[in-house]
Amino acid sequence: MTFQLRSSGMSGRRRRASPAMMLLGPLLLAGCATPPASPTLSLRRLAFADLAGWQQDHVGEILPVLLAECERLGRLPVETPLLDPPQPGPSTDGTSTAQPPATEAPDAVEAAAHAGLYRPACRAARALPSDDDATVRRYLETWFLPYEASDRGDVQANLTGYFEPEVAGALSESPDTPVPVYARPRDLVTLANPQPGQPAVTGRAQAGKVVPYLTRAEIDQGALRGRNLEILWLHSPIDLFFMQVQGAGRVRLPTGQIVRLGYAGRNGQPYTPLGRVLIDRHQLDPSGVSMQSIRGWLETHPADAQDLLEQNRNYVFFRALDDLAPNQGPPGALGLALTPQRSAAVDRRFIPLGVPMFVETTLPSGAPLDRLMLAQDLGTDVVGPTRADLFFGWGADAARNAGAMHAGGRIILLLPRQPAT
Repeated sequence: MTFQLRSSGMSGRRRRASPAMMLLGPLLLAGCATPPASPTLSLRRLAFADLAGWQQDHVGEILPVLLAECERLGRLPVETPLLDPPQPGPSTDGTSTAQPPATEAPDAVEAAAHAGLYRPACRAARALPSDDDATVRRYLETWFLPYEASDRGDVQANLTGYFEPEVAGALSESPDTPVPVYARPRDLVTLANPQPGQPAVTGRAQAGKVVPYLTRAEIDQGALRGRNLEILWLHSPIDLFFMQVQGAGRVRLPTGQIVRLGYAGRNGQPYTPLGRVLIDRHQLDPSGVSMQSIRGWLETHPADAQDLLEQNRNYVFFRALDDLAPNQGPPGALGLALTPQRSAAVDRRFIPLGVPMFVETTLPSGAPLDRLMLAQDLGTDVVGPTRADLFFGWGADAARNAGAMHAGGRIILLLPRQPAT
């Protein structure tokens, strides 16, 4: 992985793409397209006048979210990294070696690479007299610099959506609610890899080694029963699967009470996208694949649904969230509640967690979406410097938009401008 900084004159031209074929953003079709072998983040300095919709966006809405993020970052040690460490790559002799270190990134990205580097901008944000759009816009233009992100010079972004589903369930098992939602098992471990630059290892400790954990099929067949891990119970394994895809959920009990669930870990097994399986089996046409079409296939093929679900060995565990208000989103990677159409999941190898980013894209309806967002979350299939998954919230509209969201566009990073010394 390498970084480049490109310079060029200001453009001002909109780079919006029409909606592409409808695909589910988070995970269902991961692997349909092969990412570049060695993605490269290139940055081109822009002026704020080059951002489509910058003057029209209600940027004042971001201030409470930004202040909450500032408080979170302010509690972290100043050197806490917001970029992932370099990943291993092949060397000339065929062995594995680390890619160039993050210090070779452009100075612009380095200005957002650690928690302490946001402190000057955060102090200025806390001193703002109001959260009206004009005031917040002037603040952003003073403390941040816009850079157009590209992958090896290709600015076309891949923008998808995710949401927080709501399903029906109960606190006890019954013939109507036979599907358990499991908490993270105590024997599931995630350990740092002793090889520098290698990803962490997730599995089960056995004889001094970490071995693969139970697969989805083994868990579905009852391998975790009797461990007192059940948080609650759902009507359908399909409901559970799609809640696992989103990494969060709201479960409505018969009393009307809502139980919020958040991500607590994965079993470490590889992810197999169901969309890809259905395409390979000639059950769905690639041009018609979406969250809705995959769910529709599962519901209309009950005899084959369980087998299809278990093609994906990956399994997500949850935890109950007792301190979230109904109007708050689930917590993202920073531990902060996600904000609809203001929070996004990114690839932290390229985009620092927490950084503001202006997104220019198109909703499934065809309407433009030009929005200031914060990089507050991560996703398994969010890979590359021009890839982002946009959080749409909860409810029917969020599910519809997130399930159909798959569009091109442009990502502009707003990187902190450090005060002169």
